[in-house]
Amino acid sequence: MADFLKTGRKIIAIGRNYSEHAKELGNAVPTEPFFFLKPTSSYITDGQSIEIPAGCEVHHELELSVIIGKEGRDILAEDADNYIAGYALSLDMTARNVQDKAKKEGRPWSASKGYDTFTPIGAFIPKDQIPDHGNVDLSLQVNGVTKQKGNTRDMIFSVPALIENVSSIMKLEEGDVIMTGTPKGVGRVLSGETVTCDLAVDGKVLSKLTFPVIDRPNPKRP
Repeated sequence: MADFLKTGRKIIAIGRNYSEHAKELGNAVPTEPFFFLKPTSSYITDGQSIEIPAGCEVHHELELSVIIGKEGRDILAEDADNYIAGYALSLDMTARNVQDKAKKEGRPWSASKGYDTFTPIGAFIPKDQIPDHGNVDLSLQVNGVTKQKGNTRDMIFSVPALIENVSSIMKLEEGDVIMTGTPKGVGRVLSGETVTCDLAVDGKVLSKLTFPVIDRPNPKRP
């Protein structure tokens, strides 16, 4: 499953799965999971650049991603672990001003989440390296200053509950990625800054990523 970036068909991103994050953006804490989709063309990997599109206020959202290992639908929570191949450290970059405008107008958020480079993601972490997906430490720094620091124990809906919910709506396929939500502390990134993040279990860092931030290049016009 190390090649999930090539084989996966869907990025399923869970919204507001940490109560403190929901509150910091003035949103209601959900009573059931909800999600949106991101294009696989938005993937970038360690060392590649996050691009800031013109006119966008772009925010970082740090997340644990679950990599699906086999096809399934209507999966029960108690069986969900059998469908997990592994995990990855990831970011759900968000054009916050675009998202806010879409919310006010009652339109979908796809544009705000789907720009190229808006899903930075780390290497595949085998399932056996994270024996408890409910106890994973996540942290993010911008220019060396910690902005997000959380643990998956604070998720409102557990990984098995998310798999049960999503698979009751759409079939999960090998290589699909479920982004499980972000802890509090989301904020803006600017061109010229550097975003670093890491994932640790029991004090052992399993993934560490670095992303320079640049302005999105303007297309050359004749």
